[in-house]
Amino acid sequence: RVWPRTSTLAFEAHDNIGPAVISESIIEGEKVRLRPVVERDLPHFAEWLSDAEVRRWLAAIDSPPTIEDEYEWWHDKRADPDNVMWAIETLDGRLVGNIELRLVMKQERAEVGVAIQDKTQWSKGFGTDAVRLVVDYAFEELNLNRVDLTTDEENLRAIRCYEKAGFVREGLLRQHRLIDGRFGDTVVMGVLREDWQPIDRGEDD
Repeated sequence: RVWPRTSTLAFEAHDNIGPAVISESIIEGEKVRLRPVVERDLPHFAEWLSDAEVRRWLAAIDSPPTIEDEYEWWHDKRADPDNVMWAIETLDGRLVGNIELRLVMKQERAEVGVAIQDKTQWSKGFGTDAVRLVVDYAFEELNLNRVDLTTDEENLRAIRCYEKAGFVREGLLRQHRLIDGRFGDTVVMGVLREDWQPIDRGEDD
């Protein structure tokens, strides 16, 4: 089976991002394409994250980041060998967010973090398609045994997305995070290699 992948060298030449790249793969699904995050993406991320509605479900971001914050974040991610990150774009090339795998290779597992930051593109299936592609990548390319994530129990849209991608609820962290000034519960979800259903890519080989 052929994995849909191309070199990032074209992005490096275009954006002058040097030899260290966040992801070596461009992966195309039914609705989205995953590609390396490049410098020209950062102003979009900063603009979208200035919206409190977008930040509400992102536990790692408490306040609007500056463009300088986004550059620092980008460089830190690029230097982290235990992180694989992609920009999420539609098949016609519209940037909508990003997704990452935080690797724990000694334990053969990873945590997914995903955000469709352009809220005009919410509820169109882009997050589900991106998560499915990354789970497939984790099991097939990285040979991991487990992929997991956490999300707020009130974030029903995200939970539906993850369930469609094969994740199951595994536990509840009670009063785990402050949301809008009150404590909210966090759902732990995971998918194991033994439960994984690979994406059907047709007869490409």
